[in-house]
Amino acid sequence: MRLAGRGHRVTLLVSGWAGALASEEVDGMHVVRTGRRYTFPLYARRAFRSLGPGGFDLIVEDINKSPLFTPRWSDVPVAAIVPHLFGTTVFREASFPVAAAVWLGEKRMLGAYSLVPLQAISRSTKDDLVARGFSPERIQVVYPGVDHRIYRPDPGVRRYERPTFVYLGRLKRYKGLHVLLRAAALLRRSGWEGRLLIAGVGDDAARLRRVAASEGIEEGVEFLGFVTGERKMELLRRAWAVLYPSPKEGWGLTNIEAAACGTPAIASDSAGLRESVASGRSGFLVAHEDPAVWASRLRELTEHPELRERLGRGAIEHAGRFSWDRAADETEAWLEDGIRVSGSQA
Repeated sequence: MRLAGRGHRVTLLVSGWAGALASEEVDGMHVVRTGRRYTFPLYARRAFRSLGPGGFDLIVEDINKSPLFTPRWSDVPVAAIVPHLFGTTVFREASFPVAAAVWLGEKRMLGAYSLVPLQAISRSTKDDLVARGFSPERIQVVYPGVDHRIYRPDPGVRRYERPTFVYLGRLKRYKGLHVLLRAAALLRRSGWEGRLLIAGVGDDAARLRRVAASEGIEEGVEFLGFVTGERKMELLRRAWAVLYPSPKEGWGLTNIEAAACGTPAIASDSAGLRESVASGRSGFLVAHEDPAVWASRLRELTEHPELRERLGRGAIEHAGRFSWDRAADETEAWLEDGIRVSGSQA
């Protein structure tokens, strides 16, 4: 959107959904839709050909789950953005056929993209790419940003009176939310009166409700389902901390959004997340699969208001390092360099 606003002609080729327009103008970009969530890779090449590729200087492929292998079939130079690589963690979430397809696609990436300029959204993703054989010189890290006009403290919004900790995101098995439920169960057995608010939808919701029931903590956990943007802002500002227990992420944007609102985060000390939380300054990083450690940090933030206040101040400072304008500046320079290099090699 920001690049389109700077005068670049941007065409966005994406998957569609039932009832979606085949094409429209959105925020200065020409959006073209083809296929659906799982069939988009089957239609992308043909859809691109129909756009008249002679008019493009560069293809920017977002490699998310299923690579399109654009360098093998495009006569237009290619650059690629890599948010996150799943590796074997995909088998924890998807059915075996889907997981195997994603895993195999990632295994074949090096042969197709070894000479392509890559942008990683975190140092962790870059390290993952390098471990798979990609040259570090071809990978630029550009961190995502946060819109500080929206995500900011509001002096008129008070924290929940009751100790309240929030998860905001998809309810997927690989997100590790069962760890939070078991940590809450440990705390409640010792008299803790806090609660967990879990906002989001996903196919792991039913299992998580069963876990909460089996742990006997239904009264201390609320599943909010889908929340609006306004409700999300309320949760980020009123929570005592946000929680992110995933074993592997590309980044962890929710941690930065919360930080910009002055709310600390407790997150797994895992790839990606350890870059979105400055442990000891904007929140804490903890061992992913250890409910006792999670419980300890939750109790610590519950019992020490001065710690919450210090982390809240540190969170605002930490979030100030990240903005979408900075990300757009760095991406624009990266794209122009990619076009320059491809032109010199023509």
